Amino acid sequence: MPSDFNVVIERDVEGYFVASLPSLAGCHTQAKSLDVLMERIREAIKLCLKVERDETLPLDFVGLQKVKIAA
Repeated sequence: MPSDFNVVIERDVEGYFVASLPSLAGCHTQAKSLDVLMERIREAIKLCLKVERDETLPLDFVGLQKVKIAA
């Protein structure tokens, strides 16, 4: 089971930071500060790993790409 995870961090329109893990479906959290966000995502990862057990497959980080869709 991997011990290092790639966390995607974004900021929503209300200023909250939102963290999610591509390798753990449904594993996400939010907070007003990055310090609190990192505490919360570590807790969320531990909880998700208890549920997922050995079903977690590591993903290699390649990069991020912003895609613009015309309205």
